[in-house]
Amino acid sequence: MPRAWAGVFLALAVALPALAAAQSSPFLTGATALESNILAWLTPIAIILVMVLGAMAMANRISWGWCIGAILGIAIAFGAPQIVGWVRGMFGV
Repeated sequence: MPRAWAGVFLALAVALPALAAAQSSPFLTGATALESNILAWLTPIAIILVMVLGAMAMANRISWGWCIGAILGIAIAFGAPQIVGWVRGMFGV
């Protein structure tokens, strides 16, 4: 009987480091959840913002530069994960 338990303990000792490495950090989990929540809120706001800015620019009530700036800001906000991945790839991280 003791040899059977020794085999079980040996299997657990071998498997536990792999299980611990498979878990993600709490920071990464929270950051991913925050990113998805921000993007969920930002999507309808960005759509309404583009419509309002376009209507104001067509009515000559706002400069087209503000509209282009807002659209570039929206593109950066939605493309942030890709931009971070690109920058990390440049530095080999």
